[in-house]
Amino acid sequence: MGKKKAFALRVDEDMLKAIEKWAADEFRSTNGQIEWMLNKALKDAKRYPKSKTDQ
Repeated sequence: MGKKKAFALRVDEDMLKAIEKWAADEFRSTNGQIEWMLNKALKDAKRYPKSKTDQ
């Protein structure tokens, strides 16, 4: 994984509560849970960026 970049994210309050609960259930931070969810969605859609070693 490359360098991480911070950015602001606006999320519906109920959705954030659900993500926070899911994160706690999985022993992850909320940020870590969102990152995991995004990685999974990208991989499932076969849109995960190739690493420089894979090219």
